[in-house]
Formats: sequence, C-alpha cells, structure tokens
Amino acid sequence: MTDLFETIRRVLVPIHKEGYPFIAIGIVLTVLAGTFVQFLGWIFLLLTLWVCYFFRDPERIVPVGDGLVISPADGRVNLISTVLPPAELDLPSVPMLRISVFMNVFDCHVNRVPVTGRIDQVHYTPGLFLNAELDKASEDNERNGLVIETRQNGESVRIGVVQIAGLVARRIVDWVKPGDDLTVGDRFGLIRFGSRVDVYLPAGTRVLVGLGQKAVAGETVLADLRGTGPVRQFRRV
Repeated sequence: MTDLFETIRRVLVPIHKEGYPFIAIGIVLTVLAGTFVQFLGWIFLLLTLWVCYFFRDPERIVPVGDGLVISPADGRVNLISTVLPPAELDLPSVPMLRISVFMNVFDCHVNRVPVTGRIDQVHYTPGLFLNAELDKASEDNERNGLVIETRQNGESVRIGVVQIAGLVARRIVDWVKPGDDLTVGDRFGLIRFGSRVDVYLPAGTRVLVGLGQKAVAGETVLADLRGTGPVRQFRRV
C-alpha cells in the first residue's frame, strides 16, 4: 500500500499556484470550444493538460555539503565559460565562471537557490527575446539577476544567478527580495515558457558538470566552490 501511495504521489505532481490562472483560462476555453466544435474542445483540453504539466512543482532531494553549487534550473547545460559578470549585478569586474542551464518548454520551470545564503540584491533588466541558447542572450535579453552572499571557509563569497527570458518566454517571476535568507534548494522564481538560468561563480571554482548534460533543479551538483577534488571528464555515448 505504501508503494502505491508513493507511485500516485510521483504521478500527481503538485502544480505551482502561478499556473492556476492559465489552467482556469484553459478550462474555460475547453468548455466553450467543445460546446460548438467537439474537435476544438479536445485540442484545448490537451493544451490545458500541457499547461498543468508545465507548471508542475515536484519535490527535490537536495545534496548538502560545503562548497556545493546546485543547479537552479531543470534543463541542459549549454554553456560553460569564463566571462565578465553582467554590470548590473555589481560583482567585481573580473572574469568569473559562468554555467548556463537552458530550459525548453517541457522542462520544469520552477527555479531554486543554488547555495545557502542571503539575497544581497535583485536587479531586473528589460531587453530582447532572442533565443536563450545564444551566448549574447546574457547581455541582450530581458533578465532578472540575483546576487547571493554565501559563506565558504569562513569568508563571504558573492555569486550571481540570472534568469533570462527566451523566444517564447515573456514573463520572469521571482519571489525574493534583498535581505532574504534562503537555504539551498529553496524556490525563488520561475520563467514562462522556455528560457535560461546563468550562475556566476568565482574563478577557481571546480566545474562538476559537462556540456550537454541534463541538470535537475535542486539536485544536480554544478560545481564546488572549494576548487578541490579531481577534474571530471565527460564523453558522449
């Protein structure tokens, strides 16, 4: 019986409240369309079910350990590079490690805090809606940036987390403000519908993922701030 309940819990994933208005609209359109043209009713029903799926908000099992940086988003690791951080984050103007996770419209879009710490600042920047997979999307697209102050080896470390809108995305939502204390894995926002999240980390951080790897928000370890341990190698099979 316990296994049955666990299976049901995994299938019936909770839906985030941000999706309720869209689901309500979908239900209304389904009923109206189905009243006049049954075929259209089925189409709107499928779209409504997809909206429920898009706004799913499953539980995650968060790794806990000194220096670990956890993925803030579900999706594919599409960029790993050393770049200057966005000026609006007010981070030191020196090259930092950037790890980008691209979310397509089938990924869960609830974003999670990559490290335990305090929100130092939140900065929204209007912009374009280019393909979020492009490198220049970090500078040109609409985005919302967070600076999180965490502790590492007794010292303060500031990292950046940037939500970037994409071709389809037209709305970045975040629920945090400067001064909030958050624990790694806590939910901090989402992006509708297809986008990217960049994480900016200090030079010397050890990367623990590979390009093209599937990341799971709140579970996949992206990097280690301590910069220790062997370098990971990856291969495509």
